[in-house]
Amino acid sequence: MSERIVITGMGTVSPLGLNVRETWENAIHGVSGVAPITLFDASNSLVKIACEVKNFVPERYMDAREARRRDRFEQFATVAAREAWEQSGLEVTEENAGRIGVVISSAIGGLKSLQDAIFTLKDEGPRKVSPFLIPMLMANGGAGLVSIDLGLKGPSFSVASACASGADGIGMAWMMLRAGMVDVVLAGAAEATVTPTGIAAFDRIGAMSRREDYSMTPQPFDKNRDGLVMGEGAAVLVLERESHARARGAEILAELAGYAATADAYHVTAPDEGGRGGAAAIRKALEVAGVALDEVGYINAHGTATPLNDVAETRAIKSAFGALAYSIPVSSTKSMTGHMMGATGALEAIFCVQAVREGILPPTIHYQTPDPECDLDYIPNQAREKKIEVAISNAFGFGGHNAVLVIRRWK
Repeated sequence: MSERIVITGMGTVSPLGLNVRETWENAIHGVSGVAPITLFDASNSLVKIACEVKNFVPERYMDAREARRRDRFEQFATVAAREAWEQSGLEVTEENAGRIGVVISSAIGGLKSLQDAIFTLKDEGPRKVSPFLIPMLMANGGAGLVSIDLGLKGPSFSVASACASGADGIGMAWMMLRAGMVDVVLAGAAEATVTPTGIAAFDRIGAMSRREDYSMTPQPFDKNRDGLVMGEGAAVLVLERESHARARGAEILAELAGYAATADAYHVTAPDEGGRGGAAAIRKALEVAGVALDEVGYINAHGTATPLNDVAETRAIKSAFGALAYSIPVSSTKSMTGHMMGATGALEAIFCVQAVREGILPPTIHYQTPDPECDLDYIPNQAREKKIEVAISNAFGFGGHNAVLVIRRWK
């Protein structure tokens, strides 16, 4: 039997806060992270709102010169990783550095740096392109910089599976730990796609909310949902083999009990309408974790507020759980954080850890009008107190990727 994998540290920079406590408090109080776009002039854009990270000053966390050499997603990644690392109480030594890995994923990487460089190339020529462009745009930049910052010499890489990247990266870390390749992994994801290109690209495929009155958007699972609101940020967890955590007397926050991934093999941007791939991932993750269907007390849904996703995910949950689906609370915290692309799955894993630890389930805000095709218990508008043993987090991505994490309360 494989050793249990536990969580001993968490960190985040999100649209709801600059650390885990602030983010969680805002989430359980139903605070919306949506506001008008400030990161660029959106006057010519049909989309004028986003869930930006607010009051983030990178120079508070790193040298100003180093901040200039890091894309915004890399700044987020290194700050979130530092918070998680400090909570874990770990120290790097010459002996253990090679046994600590880093999997900080990103679906897109340094989009702003790439976009800016293209304009510079066009307007000013190739010699004006920054010599730091490659490390700023590469999707593995966050992972590499975290390894460098902390002196970690184990495996270090990034997973790219669209909006499932964060969850899949955590899953890869879980597998490495179970295989005995390493003792500890910092795993999570970072994204900073609130840029003219990012907003325009997602809007062109009809995925985004265009409401200028942002008081009631996004609306996951609501009949009147009109698309996602883009978010940004990072979330990182410290994962350890149980024996390693116990040997150093670490506080164990929760157990990462299971992970599974499947592919729809259906369409590059649309989910399988029947939710078959998502259902298969849920069933496999629970099987690996040794968790019965009736033990699941909460589902953090992918819940993007797009017309196609919410129906497909509802069907996936009903297919996986049968009649039990109607008794399991489900919420989309993207109603508050927006869709942080690859980073959202990692933040939602943190929300699941907090839910099993504190017995509070975060709500789906902006929920007003039930949709007959989305007929589960979506924890509308108000957080719910409920002691639970197991939570699952769904993350589904373009390309047909489905990833599910199983978080179990530590006893």
